[in-house]
Amino acid sequence: MATGKKKTVYFCQNCGYESSKWMGQCPGCHEWNTFVEEPAGKIGRGRSSKTGNRASGRPVLIKDVSMEENERASTGMPEFDRVLGGGIVKGSMVLIGGDPGIGKSTILLQSCRNLALSGQKVLYISGEESLAQIKMRALRIGGADDNMYLLCETNLGDIREVIEEMRPDICVIDSIQTMYNEEVASAPGSVSQVRESTGVLMMLAKGLGITIFVVGHVTKEGAVAGPRVLEHMVDTVLYFEGDRHASYRILRAVKNRFGSTNEIGVFEMRGSGLVEVPNPSEYMLSGRPEDSSGSIVTCCVEGSRPLLLEIQALVARTNFGMPRRTSAGTDYNRVNLLIAVLEKRCGVDLGSCDAYVNVAGGIRINEPALDLAILLALFTSYKDISVPDSLIAFGEVGLSGEIRAVSQADIRVMEAKRLGFTDVILPRPNYNACKKVEGIRIIPVETVQEAILQIRSR
Repeated sequence: MATGKKKTVYFCQNCGYESSKWMGQCPGCHEWNTFVEEPAGKIGRGRSSKTGNRASGRPVLIKDVSMEENERASTGMPEFDRVLGGGIVKGSMVLIGGDPGIGKSTILLQSCRNLALSGQKVLYISGEESLAQIKMRALRIGGADDNMYLLCETNLGDIREVIEEMRPDICVIDSIQTMYNEEVASAPGSVSQVRESTGVLMMLAKGLGITIFVVGHVTKEGAVAGPRVLEHMVDTVLYFEGDRHASYRILRAVKNRFGSTNEIGVFEMRGSGLVEVPNPSEYMLSGRPEDSSGSIVTCCVEGSRPLLLEIQALVARTNFGMPRRTSAGTDYNRVNLLIAVLEKRCGVDLGSCDAYVNVAGGIRINEPALDLAILLALFTSYKDISVPDSLIAFGEVGLSGEIRAVSQADIRVMEAKRLGFTDVILPRPNYNACKKVEGIRIIPVETVQEAILQIRSR
């Protein structure tokens, strides 16, 4: 007897929208060509846990809720703790994404080692490496501890039983794309498997009070592979940035229910693992050329941390009818806007020139405070004027050529003074907040023309 055709459904890879037929545009997120075909099957929602600090289903007065479960545990890496909002929150679920080889497994293994040394029971579950490979990497970064347990398994049912039996304090899943739930009729790494596996792990984290770290692969666009609802389900989403062939790594929080999403952590990859960079400003400015045109230092603020960066620009005559515009580390459209302001308000003809803008160090910043530095770097490269090494500039540039105020200007000025800079060009509205800082010359400006005159006069 011939069997009937196996029923399939279609899922949106971006938002998880389910449909019985393929569609070019997703009705949920309006993205194009995101539907994938998967076999239809029974989707298990997992067993609800009645243990731990999970709510029993009855309303509770907010004054009666205990705060003990939100006590933070240190990972032993201050830069990692900063991005997490001060440490690990008990019962939370953290998703870490990044390119292959950038250091996701390394930073988690180092954190697990530190947590185990502090007395925490740690369970590291890998679906990609053998036990010997994990131990080899652990020995390379400094050894392991007796409180750290390893498990190589991809069956989520078996993993759940081990977690419920061991009750570890910290659990690491490396990676979520390798895990599969037998109750879901699709291949590991598919939309259904990733979504349902994350749901089961989330119930374990909240029901048993276990902190779970999940490693997620990324797509070629840089987003975590799987449905977008994966990021909505977890408590914290962290991304590793930077070129994996370079030595630096930047850990950034894009979602955090227990802290700020503006904090970053800077690490350097060495043979013994990831090493924290406590002073990233000096690290980003290392190797800066002296008395070079098209190079100027600016200051951005990431969360509570001021960060000095070098803005580089190169303006050269084009050999083609259409000039080329390129930006690395900042918004391409913002660079085009600043070029238009420079042409209209300052009379600089860049219509026959190629313009290239780069934020040295590989970090990506979209803060408006970089506007003035980008504009001055373009102008000095066009005129072949060198900027003094002791000067920095920051401020937002408006379409009329005005220099607008930025936040936390006093913190930026104090960071520049700490690193030995003697002059700072900033918006005039920020002058009153910064004039009390001694040991550095404050140069307030109102327009782009004033800023250019200050550069020409030096």
